[in-house]
Amino acid sequence: MVLDVLAYFDETTEEFVRRRHRELQAGGSVNAEIFERIAAELPHRAVAPPELSLRQLRRIVYG
Repeated sequence: MVLDVLAYFDETTEEFVRRRHRELQAGGSVNAEIFERIAAELPHRAVAPPELSLRQLRRIVYG
């Protein structure tokens, strides 16, 4: 349990974006929804990254 919390706070922005994309895609969401949702979630992380555009989020996932 403690390790899960530590892993959550240790996750980089890129790891978070990739993980959430996989989770949301597995749940049946389409990319347009996925990237909007991730963009909305990022500012609420414990250490919020600088604002990323939808294009930047796509580049994180697809290179």
